[in-house]
Amino acid sequence: MQSPLPVRDGVNATRLRLPDEGPWDTAMDYMMHRWGHIDPQGIEDRFDAGEIVGEAGIPLDRATPLRNHTFIWYYRTLPPEERIPVELTILHQDEHLLVVDKPHFLPTTPGGTYIQESALVRLRNQLNLPDLIPMHRLDRMTAGILLLSTNPETRGKYQVLFEKRQVQKEYECVSAAEPAPGHPAVDFPVVVRNRMTKSRSYLLAEVIDGEPNAETRIERLRTFDDGTATIAADGAAMRRALYRLEPHSGKTHQLRVHMASLGLGIVNDAFYPELLDKAPDDYSKPLQLLARGIRFVDPITGVPVEYRSGLELTEAR
Repeated sequence: MQSPLPVRDGVNATRLRLPDEGPWDTAMDYMMHRWGHIDPQGIEDRFDAGEIVGEAGIPLDRATPLRNHTFIWYYRTLPPEERIPVELTILHQDEHLLVVDKPHFLPTTPGGTYIQESALVRLRNQLNLPDLIPMHRLDRMTAGILLLSTNPETRGKYQVLFEKRQVQKEYECVSAAEPAPGHPAVDFPVVVRNRMTKSRSYLLAEVIDGEPNAETRIERLRTFDDGTATIAADGAAMRRALYRLEPHSGKTHQLRVHMASLGLGIVNDAFYPELLDKAPDDYSKPLQLLARGIRFVDPITGVPVEYRSGLELTEAR
């Protein structure tokens, strides 16, 4: 359902569904029930200013009955955010697509404590493109190639490519050269298949019994035999290696889970194979996972295209 309010400061208006019934006579009564403990005066001011609207952009006031609307839209009050000290690099821009190198630590879309400090909102504001929408997502801790649609009229053609898995993605990561104790040796290249699930109430993705829904091809590109080593979470030194990962599905945390399942947890991964205590971001230790490239046949021109990241993993230099 399209919002009747335009994007403001790079952020979409928030949509709220009103209940069919309850102890509330007006839409404002219900909003006070939901959010009045946070900013009651702000809610009243928004209704008085006509900044809360229903379907077709009809402004609501303090007396609008609850039953008059199913959905309402409004702009949230955005808290101040400390700027994340990383920068986006634009690799390609045309009338249909924007391709950028997303750095580590920057989320793709607004959420939680990161609203203005997300790739989408930064780019909307920087390029004055309020209709910008990402075609896929990268985890906040993952860097690399990110595609965004600049044109609502052609967006569906690119979305179909992702839905039909006609987009090939390539990642790189740095991990141990040999599996952790207790895991068998791996004969590369290897294909990992399993069934993964992730609930919104739990940080980690889980592998469960059932028909596989996640698949990744993993190839070891090279081992670092230069005498250097990475310190693992348990304090032990480990030889490092660079791996190419080719996912054939797109489950949350899929690559991190699949590497960890081989005993090859990615360097600086605070989630897998072991969930570490939450700590402030250490910008000197980014997750060593990079979306290196993406390729597909452009649905507008019919020409095969490929975009490659210009970033490098710090542990692979």
